[in-house]
Amino acid sequence: MMVNNLLRRLDLTTLRLFVSVQEEGTLTRAAARESIAVSAASKRLVELEQAIGVALFVRHARGMVLTPAGETLFTHARRVLLSVETIGLELAEHAQGVRGYVRMVANLSAIVEFLPEDLMAFTQLHEQVKLDLEERPSGSVVKGVQDSWADLGICSGDTETHDLHTTLYRRDRLVLVMRDNHALAGRKSASFADTLDYDHVGLHADSSINARTHLAARSSGKSLKMRIHVPGFDAVCRMAQAGMGLGVIPSGVYEAIGRSLGLTAIPLSDDWASRELKIVVRDPRGLSPVSQALYDYLCGAEERAAGNIGVKPKTRKAK
Repeated sequence: MMVNNLLRRLDLTTLRLFVSVQEEGTLTRAAARESIAVSAASKRLVELEQAIGVALFVRHARGMVLTPAGETLFTHARRVLLSVETIGLELAEHAQGVRGYVRMVANLSAIVEFLPEDLMAFTQLHEQVKLDLEERPSGSVVKGVQDSWADLGICSGDTETHDLHTTLYRRDRLVLVMRDNHALAGRKSASFADTLDYDHVGLHADSSINARTHLAARSSGKSLKMRIHVPGFDAVCRMAQAGMGLGVIPSGVYEAIGRSLGLTAIPLSDDWASRELKIVVRDPRGLSPVSQALYDYLCGAEERAAGNIGVKPKTRKAK
């Protein structure tokens, strides 16, 4: 009963007023910001508190401070208002000719190695589609798709995907990057165990590459000499260029970034250095037409790259 009563009271004007009171600190300033009379603003807040059944503010002579219940509502109110703003922006884009909108989340490897060219080619085929791409670690990619704030995602192949549907996107291989005067620079390949006597430059703790390298070091019975952690592949390459240590990056990233910095790359011979990137969706049948078009296009990316155009990988449900 209280929920129904609350829903009737939670109009957008009241929510904006509530957020403004918190941000401005006083009812007078908040009412002025929302162009509402102070008496009307006060009435709205009182009715909102009555509908919820708890006080949202502690009123002081100098202003208003949120109660614990008010803090909870404030968190949700900002999300609701942001969602409404996003709806308005997207609908405005439709009015200007945009025919579809796809929210996508992907890990750093996919964004640096493959997606720039794949998304450019897709948008040339679908000029009126708007893409919203966000970079996240692979675990957060899965969560984003599970929680429905992304239509589809791309993550590392060894990521736990729970009940999401997965399809191969691309394959790559990890390489070691270093200065050309490094002790390992003359080799044709090296095992990760061969690198453990040297300093390393690593990615942030949430990256799948960071997890793989630490696991490989433990399996070898040695400690990984991690000299520094950096947030991205460009920083790994720059640190390696400066002589801070070895970096482990995908081969495509070396071609895009490392080669131009004068770095040397040698393949890692370990089995785990051969990777898959996979596309994750909740259910391919539930995608919007434009999301389905992007999904189908990305599903064929590996075959197009190999020259086997027209062969589409089968979608499978993660175990």
